[in-house]
Amino acid sequence: MIAPMPQTAQPPRAITLPPPRWVGAAAVALASIAIASGLTFDAARTWSDLLVDGFLVLAAALGGLLFVAIHHLSGASWSAGVRRVAEAMTGALPVAALMMLGLFFGRRSLYPWAAGALSAVRESGPASSWYFATPFVFARMALFLIVWTVLAASIVRSSGRQDLSADPIHRRRMVRDSALFAVVFAWTFSLAAADWLLSLDPRWTSTIFAVYVFAGVFVEGVAAITLAVVLLHERGYLADVVTPHHMHDLGKLLFAFTTFWAYIWLSQYLLIWYGNLPDEAGYYQVRTSPAWIGLFAVNLIVNWAIPFLVLLPRESKRRRSVLKRVAIVLLFGRWLDVYLLVAPQTAKAPSFGVLEIALAVAYGGIAWYAVSTTLARRPLVARHDPCLADCLRHAQ
Repeated sequence: MIAPMPQTAQPPRAITLPPPRWVGAAAVALASIAIASGLTFDAARTWSDLLVDGFLVLAAALGGLLFVAIHHLSGASWSAGVRRVAEAMTGALPVAALMMLGLFFGRRSLYPWAAGALSAVRESGPASSWYFATPFVFARMALFLIVWTVLAASIVRSSGRQDLSADPIHRRRMVRDSALFAVVFAWTFSLAAADWLLSLDPRWTSTIFAVYVFAGVFVEGVAAITLAVVLLHERGYLADVVTPHHMHDLGKLLFAFTTFWAYIWLSQYLLIWYGNLPDEAGYYQVRTSPAWIGLFAVNLIVNWAIPFLVLLPRESKRRRSVLKRVAIVLLFGRWLDVYLLVAPQTAKAPSFGVLEIALAVAYGGIAWYAVSTTLARRPLVARHDPCLADCLRHAQ
C-alpha cells in the first residue's frame, strides 16, 4: 500500500506564467542574423557551428527523455519531484528536429559523402555505398526525430492525464512507452551518431563511438536538469519538494556519469593509440596536432577532472551553489566536446568569435524558451504520482 503524503508537506508552488514571448522572438532574430551573416562570410564554419549547436539542443532534450524513461523503468521514487523538469526538456525536441533537418542545406559543407568527394575514401567502405546516399541519410534523420518526438509526446501526455486522475493505467502507459523508447533509442541513436557525427570523417571507425556520444548526451541531460532544479529551488518553486538529499542524488548522478564518460573517452583513445591503425589513428592525429591539442586537453579537464574533484566530497553534492556551478561547467564542456567532434573536420584550426557566441546564445535561448513554456503548462510537480509520498519522505 502506498503511504499517504505527509501532512506537513505543503503543495509546491506552480509556475503560472510562461516566459515573455519577446525572449523567443529575440532568440530567433539573433539566430537568423547570425546564420545569414555567417553563411555570407564563412559558410563552412557556420554549418559546422550549426551542427554543434543543433546537436546540443537535441542532446539536452534526449537527455531529459532518457531521465524520465529511466525513472519509470527503475521505479525510482526520489526523482518523482523533479521529473516534470525532465519532461519539460522534451519540449525542445520539435525545435531540435528543425535545427537538425536544416543541415540538409549545408550537407555539402559538412559531409564528404554529400559533396561527392569519395575518391579519398576506400571504395569498399560504407561511405561509398547506397547507405550514405543523401536522400536515405536525411530520411533516416527525419524518421528518428519523428519517432523520438512521438514517444516523448506519448509519455508526457500520460503524465498530464495522471494529474487529472489517479487511475494506475496512466502510470502503466508511461512505463510501457518508456520501455519502448529504451529499445528504440538503443538502435536508432547508434545509427544517428554514425550518420551525423562519425561520417564527418568517412575514413575513421570506432566500435564504441555511439556509446561515447550517448554518455555525453546523458551527462548533458543530467546537468541541465540539475541546473534547472537548483534555479527553481532558489526561487522557491521546489522548496517544499527538493531537499539536500535530492540534491545529493543529482550530484551523485553527475559524478557517476562524468566518470563514465571519461572511462569511454579513455577506452577509445587508448585502444586506438595502442593499435595505431591508419583508419583509426588519423582522427586523433588531427586533434592532438599543435592547433587542437590545447582544446583536446581542456575537454578532458572540464568534462571530467573539474566535476570529479569538486563533487568528490559528500558535502559538495548537497550544496546548491556547487551543483549550479558544476552544471554550468559541464554544459560548456558538452559544447566543447561536440565542437571537437565536428570542427576539426571542417577547419584547420579552432575559430572562436562573435559567430560562435551568437549562435550558441541564440540556440540556447530558443531551447530555453521551448522548455520554459512547456514547464509552465502543467503543475510543477506531478499529481497523483504514487511515488511522490516516498519522494517527499526521502532520507528523512
